[in-house]
Amino acid sequence: MAVTSRLLAATLGGYALSVVAGVVAGYGLSVARPDAVLVGMMFSFVVYTGAFLWAFSTRSATRAWLGMVVPTLLLAGPAWWITQGGFA
Repeated sequence: MAVTSRLLAATLGGYALSVVAGVVAGYGLSVARPDAVLVGMMFSFVVYTGAFLWAFSTRSATRAWLGMVVPTLLLAGPAWWITQGGFA
């Protein structure tokens, strides 16, 4: 059960974390929009890989979930603000 929980944390939590991190990273750059999208996407792959490794390197499945949920929630606010025209 612990391995299944870690696998779900790595796949679902890591995906959510990489999406919001990519959005924030892409919009945080002062470059052309196509370049910002590419940088954000490349950064999201790095974040997803790190999240996957984090999920299986922690001591417990609870820590794995917390390591995904807390940063995702912290980045979700700025990502939502940015996508609603916060930098317009």
